Amino acid sequence: MPSKTKSATLPGQPVNIGEAARLSGVSAKMLRHYESLGLLGTVTRTDSGYRLYSAADVHTLRFIKRCRDLGFSMAEIGELVGLWQNKRRASANVKKIAQKHMDELSERIAAMQAMQRTLSTLLHCCHGDDRPDCPILDDLAGDNRTAT
Repeated sequence: MPSKTKSATLPGQPVNIGEAARLSGVSAKMLRHYESLGLLGTVTRTDSGYRLYSAADVHTLRFIKRCRDLGFSMAEIGELVGLWQNKRRASANVKKIAQKHMDELSERIAAMQAMQRTLSTLLHCCHGDDRPDCPILDDLAGDNRTAT
């Protein structure tokens, strides 16, 4: 079943912010934010000041959304958009950004797994009954550590 937030084809004519949001799957608020960060370049405006987004703008918004879905930071996305738009880029530069991001994700995953193991141990040690003593609270308070 096709997604209601994306169209298979991009419009031939510029579209307003609501339609650009629908076509790209990015909220109008985020569209404005990405524009303010310079990720879209200069967006065309009508005489009355309404934004008009081209097919290229919508395509860029989809690119940005995919980057966000993969957890890239806004700074990294800015670099990736610039590299994507630069047809003379070196793929090594793109790979360097992606590798750094993957390494950071791996570190965060390892840290979260360590937290999970600690919490699992604490949950196992807690009786969870009507008694006031609680190994979880003792650990959080640092009461389980020996003084040096």
